[in-house]
Amino acid sequence: RELTETAHNSFILSSSFNKSTLKMQSVIIATLIGSAAAFAPTSQVSTRSTALNAAKGKPSLKYVPCISTDDLPAPGSATSGVAGGLAICIAVDDKGAVYALGDKCPPVNQPLSFGTVTSDGCISDPVLGTKFSLKTGEVVSWCPTGLGKLVGGIFDPVGVPTYPVKAKGKTVEVQVDVNYKANFEAEYWSGVLDAQGKANGKYY
Repeated sequence: RELTETAHNSFILSSSFNKSTLKMQSVIIATLIGSAAAFAPTSQVSTRSTALNAAKGKPSLKYVPCISTDDLPAPGSATSGVAGGLAICIAVDDKGAVYALGDKCPPVNQPLSFGTVTSDGCISDPVLGTKFSLKTGEVVSWCPTGLGKLVGGIFDPVGVPTYPVKAKGKTVEVQVDVNYKANFEAEYWSGVLDAQGKANGKYY
């Protein structure tokens, strides 16, 4: 199957959609209260001058392999992949255009790749019903379902990242910041050490 380069992206569900969706809904309902607390907004921590931060790399955008072209989903559906350590959804709309978006759906991070690609150029969250634009990742409709209204009212609408995507030989490549994961982890461990008074790498 041929893939034309585009600056857009997205994802959708496989034939096991119904069973996967029902199972996911049960899990989310069972952990709803805890999830809401875990994802409640928190104040930003000021930038730290630590040895770990000093080692962080600058953003570096590169096309990296995500999935094989043989694994491209049929028009109107999608699949998941990994590019540069990031979870990616590769989706194909009903006209055959290919999109790549982040595979974590706000506000509780269920896989967007289990969602439904709609005829109006959107991807629909399989559990809470939020619709995201395939081209921009912006919210078109925020948590409109019954469960979605319950959860969505706690959070402000948040979109998903989109990535340029192209075909190179037998590989679908997605352009991502290849330093993002390492920088995120460096910031995480810096926070852990700061909390213990060890941000400079020295122990008591």
